[in-house]
Amino acid sequence: MNGSLLEYYGKRAVEYEQVYAKPERQPELAGLTLLLQRLLAGHEVLELACGTGYWTAAIAPPAHSVVATDVSPEVLELATRKSYPPGRVRLELADAYAPEQIGGRFTAGFAGFWWSHVSRQDLPRFLGPFHRRLGCGARVVLCDNRYAEGSSTPVSRTDAAGNTYQRRLLRNGAAYEVLKNFPSPGELERILAFHGATDIALTELTYYWCVTYRVGAVTP
Repeated sequence: MNGSLLEYYGKRAVEYEQVYAKPERQPELAGLTLLLQRLLAGHEVLELACGTGYWTAAIAPPAHSVVATDVSPEVLELATRKSYPPGRVRLELADAYAPEQIGGRFTAGFAGFWWSHVSRQDLPRFLGPFHRRLGCGARVVLCDNRYAEGSSTPVSRTDAAGNTYQRRLLRNGAAYEVLKNFPSPGELERILAFHGATDIALTELTYYWCVTYRVGAVTP
């Protein structure tokens, strides 16, 4: 996570979960929660960029175990206040780009609402280490936002590499330009296949997408 994004989420931590309160999104959020629970049931899950633990709390009940990580101490502190099944969740300060530093054995990986904050040029730096840490055959589940006119924050800028940005305001009036990419289904599938993903299955909703696949052969 770049410095400005890390600062933004550190300062936004206490108001972050307001994004899940939009009335028009409640039915899809409920459906997405059930989908994630079904996909990760019984797995030993490595979660990257867990934020305030919103999705950690959702996936933990059916999972065998969850190691939830984030690079921001502010959001991770809020994640410690969530209610989890006893003995099933470990929270750890760690960088999503350096999962090799996270201890444990995992059968699945999860990253919710993280892909959109990874620049197009940094996707190999995210996916390569993540796949190597999980190992061949592990299940991966990723979900994020789709752009929905009238519900999503408008895109304020597109850079030369095709990355899109939003201008966001905090309650204190501070303004930040935040990287927020909205990949197409074809783009997602092409990138994942290029990085060795197999058995790719994409679910596309109005406000969200969710993709699951297996890690294929990994390179050192």
